Amino acid sequence: MNVNTQKLSSARFAQATDAFVEIFTASVDFDKRMAQQDIQGSIAHATMLCRVGVLTQAELDLIVNGLAQIRDEIERGEFEWSIKQEDVHMNIEAKLTDLIGIAGKKLHTGRSRNDQVATDIRLYLRDEITSILVELKRLQLAILTLAQTHAETIMPGFTHLQVAQPITFGHHLMAWFEMLCRDAERLSDCSKRLNVSPLGAAALAGTSYPIDRHLSAQLLGFSRPSNNSLDSVSDRDFAIEFTASASILMMHLSRFSEELILWASAQFDFIDIPDAFCTGSSIMPQKKNPDVPELVRGKSGRVTGHLMALLMLMKSQPLAYNKDNQEDKEPIFDTVDTLLNCLRAYADMVPHLVAKKENMYRAAKQGFATATDLADYLVRKGLAFRDAHEIVGLAVRLGVETKRDLSELSLSELQSFSALIGEEVFDVLSLEGSVASRSHIGGTAPNTVKFAIENARQQLN
Repeated sequence: MNVNTQKLSSARFAQATDAFVEIFTASVDFDKRMAQQDIQGSIAHATMLCRVGVLTQAELDLIVNGLAQIRDEIERGEFEWSIKQEDVHMNIEAKLTDLIGIAGKKLHTGRSRNDQVATDIRLYLRDEITSILVELKRLQLAILTLAQTHAETIMPGFTHLQVAQPITFGHHLMAWFEMLCRDAERLSDCSKRLNVSPLGAAALAGTSYPIDRHLSAQLLGFSRPSNNSLDSVSDRDFAIEFTASASILMMHLSRFSEELILWASAQFDFIDIPDAFCTGSSIMPQKKNPDVPELVRGKSGRVTGHLMALLMLMKSQPLAYNKDNQEDKEPIFDTVDTLLNCLRAYADMVPHLVAKKENMYRAAKQGFATATDLADYLVRKGLAFRDAHEIVGLAVRLGVETKRDLSELSLSELQSFSALIGEEVFDVLSLEGSVASRSHIGGTAPNTVKFAIENARQQLN
């Protein structure tokens, strides 16, 4: 009978693993990206075992030196990964045993691959969230710089994609900034919640060895050890929470993308996206396609799909660990890669966006953007708002019929709708006057926008 002797865990089985099943169940092709975290966790575990007397100092030294050698081989691209060892954990342990002998076989004392992989994923995500937050901050700073430049650049604000009221481009950009602030808070909060050590939970029930879980948690920079061994090995809430936060962030980037795509079109012509972030057409020589925003918009669905996949992965699993959980890594890894790439693309692109101020200003004069200002003017004269709303509606109808903006109607025409209207009304109906009047916190007045930018810079620092 063909007994599989190549795997560390093969003694229980009388038959070798089917060749297809071996490939089907292996995860090393993708989970090897956690090799550094796996080695980090193993060194902490071995150090703890030595402190409690399970390993000797000589055995610990052999293990640490052997793992350091393996880490160097992996970094140089010289490590030979084997699908027969199934995953990153068994590959590293098998290599360690080859290097140092029986001491390598002692490394796994008091732990299981169940708590080992749970530890690795948490370490991996903690590291990646730090990298994501760096790129996110770089994008936020780029937005602040562009907003500072355009704190006084007037453009139309939209609701229902219809011209609503005049705002500044800087104010619009700061709306993007606020979305990203919430994203950063969510990711930071997620990082705090995942920073709990499952190491020592072993397969599901803990271990009979005299381990010190507080020590291993401390060595790995975790805030504390987890409280329940069953939950420790089967919990993937942190992965779902991360992917949910990433999905919201990607949804925000998708909304940015949609606006940039619209604004770069000939119909809006508000901005110019640098050539370096666009491509041409294979057949239409005049085309300049906003490929980066379009691709980011598309990738938002990819990340949301990973969130749904993780939710479905976990929804029917009984406690504790199940092989299903092998499917958690690829969605996590791809979410990390997608998010980092999209943030990098945007952080590189945003500083080079060019606003076409004249076109923005011209568009803001269309669509009766100062109609609300006229209503507010009448209210300040003592008219009830609903009555003022009705009067302005009549004035807008005249503007529509004669194809003129409210500011282009004569004083006598405006006074035909209300005797309360005086010559000073034209200050109210100007785009500059409308924007400047909204000087409260969160308003679009240039001075308010500049104040918000300064506060934001202090917040980031």
